[in-house]
Amino acid sequence: MGRAACETCASANSAAWQVVHLHSTQKVPKEGKECPGSPAHSSCGHGDGPRVSSCYSCLVCLLTCGLYFCNPHSQNISSKLTHDTVEHVRYRILEHFHTSTEDYSVIFTAGSTAALKLVAEAFPWVSPGPESNGSRFCYLTDSHTSVVGMRKVTTAMNVTSIAVRPEDVCAAETRGTAASDPDCQLLHLFCYPAQSNFSGTRYPLSWIGEVKAGRMCPVSVPGKWFVLLDAASYVSTSPLDLSVHQADFVPLSFYKIFGFPTGLGALLVNNRVAPLLRKTYFGGGTAAAYLAGEDFYIPRQSVAERFEDGTISFLDVIALKHGFDALERLTGGMENIKQHTFTLAQYTYTALCALRYPNGAPAVRIYSDSEFSSPEVQGPVINFNVLDHSGNIIGYSQVDKMASLYNIHVRTGCFCNTGACQRHLGISDEMVRKHLEAGHVCGDDVDLIDGHPTGSVRISFGYMSTLEDAQAFLRFIIAMQLHQCDGQPLPQTTPGEVGAPSESEAQDAVPATMDRCSSSPRKDAPTDSGVSNDLPTTVAAVGLCPPLPMATRTQQTPSEKAAGVLDGGLGPRVITNLYLYPIKSCAAFEVTKWPIGSQGLLYDRSWMVVNHNGVCLSQKQEPRLCLIQPFIDLQQKIMVIKAKGMEPIAVPLEENGERTQICQSKVCADRVNTYNCGEKISSWLSRFFGHPCQLLKQSSNFQRSAKKRVKDQSAGSTATLSLVNEAQYLLINRPSVLELQQQLNASDANGKEELFPMKELISRFRANIITSGTSPFEEETWDEISVGSLRFQVLGPCHRCQMICINQQTGQRNQNVFQKLSESRARKVNFGVYLMHTSLDFSSPAFLSVGSQVLPVLKENTEHHELPASTKHQDVIS
Repeated sequence: MGRAACETCASANSAAWQVVHLHSTQKVPKEGKECPGSPAHSSCGHGDGPRVSSCYSCLVCLLTCGLYFCNPHSQNISSKLTHDTVEHVRYRILEHFHTSTEDYSVIFTAGSTAALKLVAEAFPWVSPGPESNGSRFCYLTDSHTSVVGMRKVTTAMNVTSIAVRPEDVCAAETRGTAASDPDCQLLHLFCYPAQSNFSGTRYPLSWIGEVKAGRMCPVSVPGKWFVLLDAASYVSTSPLDLSVHQADFVPLSFYKIFGFPTGLGALLVNNRVAPLLRKTYFGGGTAAAYLAGEDFYIPRQSVAERFEDGTISFLDVIALKHGFDALERLTGGMENIKQHTFTLAQYTYTALCALRYPNGAPAVRIYSDSEFSSPEVQGPVINFNVLDHSGNIIGYSQVDKMASLYNIHVRTGCFCNTGACQRHLGISDEMVRKHLEAGHVCGDDVDLIDGHPTGSVRISFGYMSTLEDAQAFLRFIIAMQLHQCDGQPLPQTTPGEVGAPSESEAQDAVPATMDRCSSSPRKDAPTDSGVSNDLPTTVAAVGLCPPLPMATRTQQTPSEKAAGVLDGGLGPRVITNLYLYPIKSCAAFEVTKWPIGSQGLLYDRSWMVVNHNGVCLSQKQEPRLCLIQPFIDLQQKIMVIKAKGMEPIAVPLEENGERTQICQSKVCADRVNTYNCGEKISSWLSRFFGHPCQLLKQSSNFQRSAKKRVKDQSAGSTATLSLVNEAQYLLINRPSVLELQQQLNASDANGKEELFPMKELISRFRANIITSGTSPFEEETWDEISVGSLRFQVLGPCHRCQMICINQQTGQRNQNVFQKLSESRARKVNFGVYLMHTSLDFSSPAFLSVGSQVLPVLKENTEHHELPASTKHQDVIS
């Protein structure tokens, strides 16, 4: 519902919601008392319930006036008031869906998933027996995971589950298939989404009446069919009239409608079906009577009270009334939202389809069953993958990382809809199994396996979305594809009133031949652009240039030549720089010689800054972390922390064992034992960032085990980590940085140069060990390295995130670094390699030093001809 929901108390909403959740009882105005929340209220009374619903700011009323809301399972005045208010909200929900308590009951649940689970457990399934084949549970393959998961309940009852493809249901609709024996009393359930959460496809609401009447059946079996309409995605942007389309069960998520409250949904149950539902477990508030010592239980008569186990989230329920009122007041109703969101989606779809490379190849592939011709068949959802100029898919993980640099948040993966994902992306069942064996699971960032996508990117429009949002997204897609050939930005609309484009403008907006971006093969489209006259503006077709060829080598600076990067040849492989990062995500501390610990360079990533919730901060959320400079004095056993405008502050290197209180924190999904470094440094950090922060240090006696096993490691022992993400060390190679620098410093189309000095560019990659004397990216062919008596295993490449876009001296972002690296590395944004100790002898102090020679060993499958002949000697590079 957001801050814009109420002009009167917008500034108080955030605090008000927090207080609502801190207290179990809230106040409403006493009779005759002026309501302070909004001038829209003249007075409030409680004789017939609180009249505080005319404004979203009633939250202020709830917090400042005189009568309490409390648990509705009682008979006191406050409980009766709460009960009556909750019942009023039920009426308001049904009114929103154009029905009433005569036809439907509202059962509050923990969300739409909980509503689906309730139906699965309470539906009157008939198991197979001597006289019948039992019930059938049918669901559309284009269904959310929570629908498909219902089959585990039915399987436990020996009920057959059948996945039905959308094309099969459409065929049944055309044939008018009916059950062979309409008098059969077997009960079956058919589930389908009103709107696909994957592609936004809207399936006909007419299926409800056809299936229930027996004129269309998902499968040809005798019996009576009931329909569950998964409306969670659909009702967030469209009206649903249950007086016309009377589904038997309708699960909802209020989070998807308002954005608040989370963890609250509902199941709307047709009253004609409610008596058939069976209840097993019973919780507080659902029993009319029961015995503790005998199996005696009588449920309450009300459908809602029978199925709402325990105390409902009544404060969140009461908030819904104001959510519906605010939505109506701000938008004028769901029909307006439907038209507004579809127009934005249609505009964006048309513009995306127009984006092509100079060779004619499309920039995106859209997964859709429609051409966005009507909101009746398509919701405001666009699902797509980005393509390069050769038609290869760019992994969704890379698109996500780039989007965040433009402050655009997209959803990626399969969106809890494997069936639709398989159909649109051409992923077979066997491929799903192979992807799992390869380590890919739902929700991770493994976006490409053998060049085939494992998921896609999705954008959705809501009632608060604007034309500017759509255009910002389109500009991002163009920017991600490197640049426009003419270097010009996406054309913007003329300021002022947004009008419909002229016919000539619409025809100019899209090429005469364009890929409709669906999963079907490309066809030549008519000259008509397909842009509706209702579109607010047009977008000119933009040509996207393929990646630039690798830049020619520029002349090196004296410092680079001194480091061993020589024109025309390879110098010795040595360590040129050593860095440690005592505080995770803060500035580097450069050294020339430093001791080795069991977890890497001594004190590297031993501390971290956390917010008021104890969550570890990184430069992704707080770029100014890079401006905090830690310096370690081993002799005095202190770390001095400096920042511009702040007095330096010292922190002890080790905890005081007598007074230290251990607390648990989380880093990269691992639980770690830490201790708080004190109020003094917390106050220092809080002043610097402008919000509460604390400094935590990993406890010295806590061992965080590495997930990857190091070879030659003794059985039962594992490598240990500090607060690093992946491994003990990160190594990068100067020639690799130089190659990237040359591309970044190349002149753009306007003749301007954006200089990236070598040292500044190196600092962005936040490595521990910088080497020189090797060819670009040769480090990725190494299996292990030796530095004196120290041996390190190469664990693999470092997959880069958006942090490399942050200038470590200023905290400013620049998208070009990530973008150019993505381009030059064939969309795999890898840079640097991870290292772990393979053997470490603590009998004598061990150090890493600048100038030490690095001896790499090649991987067994590395072909020698990739390296200069002079560098090869029995797989050992010296």
